[in-house]
Amino acid sequence: MITIDGSQGEGGGQIIRTSLALSLITGKPFRIYNVRARREKPGLARQHLTAVRAAAAIGGAQVEGASVGATAFTFHPGQVTPGDYAFPIGTAGSTMLVLQTILPPLMIAAAPSTLTFEGGTHNVHAPPYEFIVKTFLPLITRMGARVTAELKRYGFYPPGGGRVNVRVEPAAGGALMPLALLTRAEIRARRACALVVKLPPTIGERELGVVAERLGWGALHGDELRVETSENAVSPGNVLTLEIESEHLTEVFTGIGERGVRAETVAERAAEEARAYLSTAAPVGEHLADQLLIPLALAGGGSYTTGQPSLHTTTNIEIIKMFLDVRITTKPTGDGVWEIQING
Repeated sequence: MITIDGSQGEGGGQIIRTSLALSLITGKPFRIYNVRARREKPGLARQHLTAVRAAAAIGGAQVEGASVGATAFTFHPGQVTPGDYAFPIGTAGSTMLVLQTILPPLMIAAAPSTLTFEGGTHNVHAPPYEFIVKTFLPLITRMGARVTAELKRYGFYPPGGGRVNVRVEPAAGGALMPLALLTRAEIRARRACALVVKLPPTIGERELGVVAERLGWGALHGDELRVETSENAVSPGNVLTLEIESEHLTEVFTGIGERGVRAETVAERAAEEARAYLSTAAPVGEHLADQLLIPLALAGGGSYTTGQPSLHTTTNIEIIKMFLDVRITTKPTGDGVWEIQING
């Protein structure tokens, strides 16, 4: 059995999610202790417990010690069974993080799966729906697995209530293809959308004003900046999405509205992320750099360039190597760019 210290590296929920996914794929059981030890509230939160239960459901696993607040648990995987599943979180916890937990084993499974998630769709410190659909899943499709998602209802903090349907069609023969993303090449389009749900449209207008000022967007092309309004949620919410479409992929940067945080501050944070991405010639952003590791490790190879690897990325590399016989190297190539290579 693999023993994992949950306080290592970034010390958060990603260690749990990666361990669950790779345990199902490899059949290796694990025990994790010091769960989320580096977080303000250590232990399993509701969304992490849902991820554990989702992994157990699709993989016929036996779980010992997993409950809300638990700081240690054991996971004994069974056989992954594709099919129709529903996973309600019961809070505004991130549906997208639960999806990312069970997607790796399902996209190399023997048959398609249909998944329904209920909870948060746009969360601080979690990939939002737009990032998954516009950045992550198109790359998974290029690797051979077809995954489509449909947002039925937005889910914001604190009640959640969002709903997302996902269809997973595995790669032929369960074999993903390697992927190389080494150059950004030409930037073809840039777009900013300020979504306001059950809130005044002026909030979105203020956010787009910051984007225009900080990034210079919208000055030449009026369709670059757009306010979208909706009533399709249980509670009010606001999301600013910045898209940068280059030759090989579309990167998405997001600001999530929070109670007590000015719209201008939300926009400034998102604009700063986009500015940092544009400051190098690397095609892969900070968060995508972390999330590409498992698919490429399963494909047996791949490479990409990004900015300096985050603690999330380096921690994920170490957890992956505990389950898979894979070599992952990171090296600086100059001008703030790093190359990450995966060899299985």
